Amino acid sequence: MKAQPDADKTLKLILSRLDDMKAEETVTIDLRGKSAFSDYMIVTTGRVNRHVGAIAENVAKGLKETGIKNIHIEGLPNCDWVLIDSGDVIVHVFRPEVREFYNLERLWTQGPVAAKAI
Repeated sequence: MKAQPDADKTLKLILSRLDDMKAEETVTIDLRGKSAFSDYMIVTTGRVNRHVGAIAENVAKGLKETGIKNIHIEGLPNCDWVLIDSGDVIVHVFRPEVREFYNLERLWTQGPVAAKAI
């Protein structure tokens, strides 16, 4: 039985798969210290629905081949936005318009907003 790879190895594997599949505008967000549920979040884009689905399936296959169990995938039927949760690394694969609409990078990379006293 293979041991579960650490977060940095998982991150490298995923980034390599995304590069192989010609994913576009890939951004890695370091969540260590910001989130209890994951170490890294990757946001990337596929050109069209079919490309999004192919990217997601290729990443999932690579994760399974390296012994990562309990991969959770959502969004494959429509392929507008596919989420792959491997535990240590969460991957969001978007179509361009959908990525622009949700703008996850901005949400996770902005510092905390200070509340103003009224």
